[in-house]
Amino acid sequence: MSAVKSFFTITLFVLSVVVAGCATVGEDFATHNVDQIEIGETTRAEIQEMFGEPWRTGVEDGKRTWTYGKYRWSAFGDAETTDLVVRFNQDGTVSSYVYNTTE
Repeated sequence: MSAVKSFFTITLFVLSVVVAGCATVGEDFATHNVDQIEIGETTRAEIQEMFGEPWRTGVEDGKRTWTYGKYRWSAFGDAETTDLVVRFNQDGTVSSYVYNTTE
């Protein structure tokens, strides 16, 4: 095998290992808006205006739940995670929320 082919093969192998060693799930969201959330006051429409479409939706303890998050894992470094989970009352106002980040 020629030196050029060997170099190309090794480079291709290293790049595939690096790409396989990282994973990102979710989407960026405006974390600077988190401090604007007011329990019992902020509505679903206002949450959507501040953060966009939720990455996941669901129901927890009978309450509608929206999750915003971006999760990045790497085999070669620390994970970087940021998430916001918002729970809503029956009237559509925020019941509670949790914001976590490793940044």
